Amino acid sequence: MVGEITYQPHDDPFAFLVHEIIKQMLSIKAGRKIYARLENLCGGAITPNAIGRLSCDEIRSIGTSSAKTKYIRGLADSVMTGAIDFDKLPAMSDKDALHELSTLRGIGTWTAKMYLIFVFDRQDILPYEDVAFLQGYKWAYNTTSIDKISVEKRCRKWKPYTSIAARYLYKALDMGLTTKVI
Repeated sequence: MVGEITYQPHDDPFAFLVHEIIKQMLSIKAGRKIYARLENLCGGAITPNAIGRLSCDEIRSIGTSSAKTKYIRGLADSVMTGAIDFDKLPAMSDKDALHELSTLRGIGTWTAKMYLIFVFDRQDILPYEDVAFLQGYKWAYNTTSIDKISVEKRCRKWKPYTSIAARYLYKALDMGLTTKVI
């Protein structure tokens, strides 16, 4: 029903995390709009140095909350001080990388998992915290049972390609299929 999927991992880990912080708890459209405003403020490229040159008021002026502004600035500071080293993360296990990323304020399990899937292209990440994933999951399995244990149990058969299966569900959602009965 979905057809073949193709994708390229994101190649800018910092900008990806900033994007994920911005879009937390927002619609896709609102997240994109705010992110585009930040890109504009940064002169076209969201980098730790570009963020460091902005005041909190400037970042808030694009529509981000005070908390998200602190998270974005904190992420930039962590990169500039070496507290987080994106070059070391790929060599870490999924568990260790999730832990390392989650030590940053504003980066929770959901954001860290999105990072592992969409930046590292890790193949076996189950994003059961993601509303979009769960919408696709409910559609594919015709279920309303989306508690962690039920989802993990049913998705065991996807191993070691859980992230790929999730990408198919994301594509089904993007195609509008999840609003139809299979």
